Amino acid sequence: MRLAVPFDLDFSLCCGQVFRWRKIDGWWYGVVGENVVKICQCGSELKFENVSQDFVKNYFGLNDDLAEISLCIAKDEYVQKALQRFEGLRIVRQVPWECLISFICATYKSIAAIELMLKKISVKYGEKQVFDGMDFYTFPNVEKLAYASENGLKECGLGYRAKYVLATAKKIHGEKVNLEDLKNLPYLEAREKLLEFSGVGLKVADCVLLFSLRKLEAFPVDVWVKRVILNHYADKLPEPFVQKMRNHNSLTNGEYIKIGDFARNYFGAYAGYAQEYLYHYERTQR
Repeated sequence: MRLAVPFDLDFSLCCGQVFRWRKIDGWWYGVVGENVVKICQCGSELKFENVSQDFVKNYFGLNDDLAEISLCIAKDEYVQKALQRFEGLRIVRQVPWECLISFICATYKSIAAIELMLKKISVKYGEKQVFDGMDFYTFPNVEKLAYASENGLKECGLGYRAKYVLATAKKIHGEKVNLEDLKNLPYLEAREKLLEFSGVGLKVADCVLLFSLRKLEAFPVDVWVKRVILNHYADKLPEPFVQKMRNHNSLTNGEYIKIGDFARNYFGAYAGYAQEYLYHYERTQR
C-alpha cells in the first residue's frame, strides 16, 4: 500500500502507547483482536499480511489529518521540535478492552515490565495462533479473565494489580459493559465511566480514552509529561501552582485535572497528539 499521508510505523509502535508488538527481521508482528498482524514500512510503502487495507488504515489512524493536527498543536518551539523529530507518529486505535487492562497493569511499571506482564497473561489465558512458524497469543477475552483467580494473575507478575484486573473483568462481564459505547459519550462523561473500574485513576482513564476510544483531547500525565510541563510550560501556569508541583513527585487529582484543562485550552481538540509527541520527545532526549 502506497502512503499518501505522513506516517512512521516505528515511531508509532515505539512511543509507549502499545505493548504487544515486536520487530523481527525488519517486520513488525502484533496481535490485534483475533488477528496476527505482520507489517513493515519502506519509505512511503507499507507492506502487510493477514489483515485488510481498511484494517491498517483504521488501526494506525491513517485517516487522521496529521497535517491539520500538527498545525493546530504547533503552539511553541518545544512542541514544534517534537513534531519535527517524530514526524509521522500517529495515535493507534487499540481494542478498548485490551487497552484498559494494559494500562491498569502499567501503573508504576517500566515499559519492559508491562510488556512481560501482558505477554504472560496472553500466554496463560489467551488462544495460541501459529503464524510464520512462530507462536502468538490473543489477548484473553473478558470472560476468561473474569473467571481467572487472583493468584493465577499474580503468577503473571501483576502483584497488587491482580485484584484490580480481576475486579474490572468481573464488573465488565457481570454488567455486560460494552466499552465501545464510550466512544459515543463526551470526553468527561466517558472518563467518569472509566473511573468506576477498579484500578483506574485519571491517568489510566486518559490513556484508554486517547489510545482506544478516539478522545483526542485526552491528555495523560505521567512523570515525563509533568517534567515537560514544569520545564517548558511553567510560565503559562500560575506560579503558586507550579511551585506546589515542584515540591513533590506525585500529582494530586486536582493538579492532574488542572494540567489536563490547561493542555486542552492551550493545544485544543488534539491535545492528546501533543501529549504523545511531547512525551516521546522528552523521554528520548536522554
